[in-house]
Amino acid sequence: MFGFLFTALLNGLAIWLGSKYLDGVKVTDFSRAIIIGLVVALLNATLGKILHFVPSPERMVSFGLFNLVIDALLLKVADYFLKGLEIKNFWWALALAFLVSIVNGLAHWIF
Repeated sequence: MFGFLFTALLNGLAIWLGSKYLDGVKVTDFSRAIIIGLVVALLNATLGKILHFVPSPERMVSFGLFNLVIDALLLKVADYFLKGLEIKNFWWALALAFLVSIVNGLAHWIF
């Protein structure tokens, strides 16, 4: 449970940072970014597990980079359902997924 909450908070922080540094990503405020991070973590824990399982050959050929595409799709799903998050197009979602991946990777490596 603690690992899930830690990941959700990291996702929120990364999404908030993405809204500050990526022009195509808008988040209304930091508390909304934390809520969005929680929803993205829930999406990744449910729908993400299914999507990560299905395109297994593509992940092997792309050396795991297809995971970023799946994460970008999950961010677009969150964008569709949540108020306070606006991602202009898929490419901005891909950039945000890359940033979220970097923040999560660094934090999990440090802690």
